[in-house]
Amino acid sequence: MKELNDFIWETHGVHTGTESDHVKHGIDKLEDVVEKAIVAGHHNVTFIIHSPRLTSFRYKAEKDTNLKFIRGNRSYINYPKRIAGLKKKYSDQINIKFGVELEWMGPDLGLQWSRSKIFQAEDADFVIGSVHFAPEGLPYDGSIEEAHELLQMRGSLDAYWNGYIEEMMEMIESFGNMIQVIGHIDLPKLNMEVPEAIKNFETSDAPLAIKFRTLLEMIADHNLSLDVNMAGKVKGCGIYPSQNILRRAYQLKIPVALGTDTHHIKLYGLNFKESLAYIKEAGYQQYVSYSRLIPEKRTIYNDHDLKIKYTILNKGIELLNQRFDDEYRKVIPQFSFGGSFSEFLKIYKDATGMGAYNAMRIRKNNRSITISNEVPENTMKNVKGLFSVHKDTPGVLSSIFNTLASEGINVETARLKSKNDGTAVAFITVSEDNGRIESAIDFIKGTDRDIFIDITYQKMKRLPVYVKKGIFLYEMDGVRMNLPLHHNLILTRHHNAPGVLLILLSALASKNINIIDMRLGKRNKIGYSALAVDGDVGVIRNLLNKLGDQYYEANLIEFHSI
Repeated sequence: MKELNDFIWETHGVHTGTESDHVKHGIDKLEDVVEKAIVAGHHNVTFIIHSPRLTSFRYKAEKDTNLKFIRGNRSYINYPKRIAGLKKKYSDQINIKFGVELEWMGPDLGLQWSRSKIFQAEDADFVIGSVHFAPEGLPYDGSIEEAHELLQMRGSLDAYWNGYIEEMMEMIESFGNMIQVIGHIDLPKLNMEVPEAIKNFETSDAPLAIKFRTLLEMIADHNLSLDVNMAGKVKGCGIYPSQNILRRAYQLKIPVALGTDTHHIKLYGLNFKESLAYIKEAGYQQYVSYSRLIPEKRTIYNDHDLKIKYTILNKGIELLNQRFDDEYRKVIPQFSFGGSFSEFLKIYKDATGMGAYNAMRIRKNNRSITISNEVPENTMKNVKGLFSVHKDTPGVLSSIFNTLASEGINVETARLKSKNDGTAVAFITVSEDNGRIESAIDFIKGTDRDIFIDITYQKMKRLPVYVKKGIFLYEMDGVRMNLPLHHNLILTRHHNAPGVLLILLSALASKNINIIDMRLGKRNKIGYSALAVDGDVGVIRNLLNKLGDQYYEANLIEFHSI
């Protein structure tokens, strides 16, 4: 039997404090948490902060202080800056993620308030949508006295829970596109008994049971994850959600995100392993964490080889998702697995097999990528092209492409490799020899002699393989690429005509963006390119938005998954 991990990639993780701003709700000394995680040998630590709330939504302790803007903007706006500082300080020791717990406060001003807080949470990895307060202004997770006051207002236990479920459904309908995770779905059990209709919601025909089933279906339909939250165990009401809710979520293929919802450093890491055993009991073999709003798959098992395969899978999911606009990134992709990745077929019941092909294919909405950690087989076909040794500086490829285009010579693809001494080598294949190659080489030598150390034309050359290990983009929409993944990639689909790709290369050269590696492909009238690049990502994104309508798709892929 496989052993469970001792560590989880938290989503609802360590709550940050508010420094000197407001009533304390977490830990101010974040460095203490990070250093505790490093000592524990953890790969990651996740911080989370509550978004500020409107004045009418306050706990008793907060009302007693007469503070109006609870956990106000000063600490909230400073939060991403604090995290950025931690990431820089500990960059070589641990991966740090951060998210926001967004409070549902109604569809009117509350919704607009929450939208504004999303914009203030720069580069958050995820957003949890939670309901803590009833419209009556009383909290579900406050004091027992407040819970009974709300119960009296609503008249019955079923009405008490019905209101909470209605607020959850309203939250999903109103900003399901703004959040990734639904927080503690059965929070009211903290202070209030669970009605029979909820205990037996799978089989009961009571209106409350039907409504709760609908709530779970809404979560599935919106591609949201469910918060499996260990704080309930610490507080004595049991893990959120209860096991019967989790079983139905598994049947609906709702992903789960794990967290301890920790508010004190002494509780950091508590119940990590138990959370994995808890979701396994419901049938789950994996859970999700988030990087820049994109879900990452995590195994529950302490299996080194399986963890490596999940890392490759996460790279592929991230690569594919970044080809889509935000509204489509939540849509769960479909999978195909082959070779050593075939064990995923048992985990992803809807996946298809790829036989002995040692790769995984990830697809949705007519787009796909295929990746593997196996070095692609080199073609046995001899090709013709330019071999160059040159300075490893931006603009080299642009110079070559410009010169070849001026002679009417079309480029097929390229292989590049930095020699890590200020120089690089490249082999650039061309479609045909029209007698002008030598003229192009002479022009390059004459105008760019300070860049090129050597450049020659070779008629019978097997494509070199410069990279011997790593993760490779095998295919993009079924078009062969065989590009080793780098930190930043540019992927394009464009009109397959001479000079179109030159637009991109010229734009990159003009902004001093270096191209580390490149692969080209085509299918009929559509050309494909995959470029590994090094440079300012803001500048690159701005350039890609200006390439023109000859580019059907041009995306910068920034890898954050681990």
